[in-house]
Amino acid sequence: MDKVAVLGAGSWGTALAIVLADNGHNVSLWGRREDQVSEINDNHKNEKYLPGVELPKNIQATTQLNECVKEADTIVLVTPTKAMREVLSQLKNELSSPVTIVHASKGIEPGTYKRISEIIEEELPEAVLDSVVVLSGPSHAEEVSLRQPTTVTVSSINMKAAEKVQDLFINQNFRVYTNPDVVGVELGGALKNIIALGAGLSDGLGYGDNAKAALITRGLAEIARLGTHMGANPLTFSGLTGIGDLIVTCTSVHSRNWRAGNMLGKGMKLEDVLENMGMVVEGVRTTQAAYELSKREEVEMPITQVLYDVLFNGKGAKQAVDDLMQRSRTHEVEDVSSLKS
Repeated sequence: MDKVAVLGAGSWGTALAIVLADNGHNVSLWGRREDQVSEINDNHKNEKYLPGVELPKNIQATTQLNECVKEADTIVLVTPTKAMREVLSQLKNELSSPVTIVHASKGIEPGTYKRISEIIEEELPEAVLDSVVVLSGPSHAEEVSLRQPTTVTVSSINMKAAEKVQDLFINQNFRVYTNPDVVGVELGGALKNIIALGAGLSDGLGYGDNAKAALITRGLAEIARLGTHMGANPLTFSGLTGIGDLIVTCTSVHSRNWRAGNMLGKGMKLEDVLENMGMVVEGVRTTQAAYELSKREEVEMPITQVLYDVLFNGKGAKQAVDDLMQRSRTHEVEDVSSLKS
């Protein structure tokens, strides 16, 4: 079996480590805190992130990055977007031979508007970067860690690498598909967090299922509009990393983005929401990046725009919904018919 290094000992990184360990691989899990690493190694628990879950004994945690990636030919990156460049700058000093990088984070970098695979390719020298593979889809860490049925997609421009990663992860509880559309898979996974913020905000305001269904549906149109403009295959957005990820993130209390939106809808300030969450809410940074990108590319994204105003310009949550409902009349089917494959 392979040695696989997982960088990021939060809920999602730990859940993916469980999947790999269940498949018999030797898993090295990198975390920053000594107390967390000791808890994983000594008690086989990660209570802060996955309370009540017993971890397989073939997961070994460490705070030493060099120790974690030593002899690993596959490295799984599960760090927040804002920390990605910092981690990669450390990682490149520890690599001496080509590795496959799998990233399972969902976001767009503000300012550069780069997808995570682009950041990886920019930060790691070609000499140590074999392939980049994206892992995405509707997958709450809490459910994956309990071995509940989950399906995800892996994507790469190198389909042999994608199939290798598919084989690493797939088992009876964790089904893995492949998709060659890296742009669509990454953008679908990142942009759905914006719509999940909106769904939580709607629920926080006390609106019903009609409003949430509208947000999800029109949110998918927005995601596909920007995605196809950036070169994605429109069919990707009808799959696991489009509709699938939207459904799970917009309707579940496990979703950090839904929970953050819900608090905003109930009147909390953004800084208080983020402090209360205690974990990264990727949708906040992604809203900023997607709003700026949509302006640069002249792509209409009304839900993203009003959420940007709520998050960064002090607009009230109810006013944001009112603004959406009072937009000039338009056609629904134009969004679909104008998409180009």
